[in-house]
Amino acid sequence: MSATEITLEKNITKSRESLDAWVREVVQWHFDPDTGCPFWLDYAARLDWDPRKEIQTYMDLDRFGFFEDEWLRGRDVRRWVPKGYAGRPIYTFETGGSTGVPKSRISIEDFRIDYEAFSDTLPDEFFPRDADWLSLGPTGPRRLRLAVEHLAQYRGGICFMVDLDPRWVIKLIKMGQAKMAEQYKQHVIEQGLTQLRAHDNIKCLFTTPKLLEALCEKVSLKKLGITGVFCGGTEMTPQFHRFAVEELLEGAYFAATYGNTLMGLAVHKPRAAADNYAIIYYPPHPRAMIEVVDPENTEQVVDYGETGRVRLTTLTKEFFMPRFLERDEAEREPPCELYPWDGVRNVRPFSKLNTTVVEGVY
Repeated sequence: MSATEITLEKNITKSRESLDAWVREVVQWHFDPDTGCPFWLDYAARLDWDPRKEIQTYMDLDRFGFFEDEWLRGRDVRRWVPKGYAGRPIYTFETGGSTGVPKSRISIEDFRIDYEAFSDTLPDEFFPRDADWLSLGPTGPRRLRLAVEHLAQYRGGICFMVDLDPRWVIKLIKMGQAKMAEQYKQHVIEQGLTQLRAHDNIKCLFTTPKLLEALCEKVSLKKLGITGVFCGGTEMTPQFHRFAVEELLEGAYFAATYGNTLMGLAVHKPRAAADNYAIIYYPPHPRAMIEVVDPENTEQVVDYGETGRVRLTTLTKEFFMPRFLERDEAEREPPCELYPWDGVRNVRPFSKLNTTVVEGVY
């Protein structure tokens, strides 16, 4: 074993130990009558075992079974607010609503913490400090609205916004109004172009893959002074990654992310020739972990390189969500030097779901 491999093994061991320690802290918090939220305290009251005593490692979280997304649809969102945060201002963020009633998640500081950590992965050369941003993406009840703005502010900039309601786009597509959906997308692009042409200090852009392509059909990012693009969406293929880097970006840095309201933000592994434009993400350990599991036996993690369904566990003091089955599939990616824990490669919609998901402008 080489020195590099020995170092990686040591770092993997350290990351597992820190994850287990964080699991114990988070479980103690959520199941303590003085700090926990009503949902998990009621849940614990129906158990014949005490999570605070018996959950000692990340693997022990299997005892909870699978988190049900219906728990987050409707009803009193206050049951998710930990008593330890009583009196604090509460935000409510919603998922996209592309599969029915939106899931709701409370938040206090998580979106700021997640995006400050993400900021540390952005190279200042391409995402200059004190530069302004344009957020060309979903607004309304989505976490992105405040998170990207906080990211810009944290880096010393101002964030300019557009109005975008992706639920309206999805509704138009379902009604067979593809032409109207395209007109709405162009309306959003025009809003973005107005901002870009009016404000010379905008150097950084957040957008989705579809909107990035539509924007670049209209204008040169280089001529507008864009040097860094933070891009997130429900699906990003290696083909689009190559297309974006080689044709759309004109030298701007491409920071791809895999994130959602429930998880936070999984960051991209820096591009390497050997990856052949694969999109590789690593979750924000230990605050969220991603596993790839056998679709037929979702308690079993697949081997490295194998395809399976994405299983998410979120571990923050604001939100505890063990073993949630996402509507995505991917290949399991091994730990690397920069991120010594499991990642995922080429995330895409889960092929065995019966529900047809309409992505709209994502």
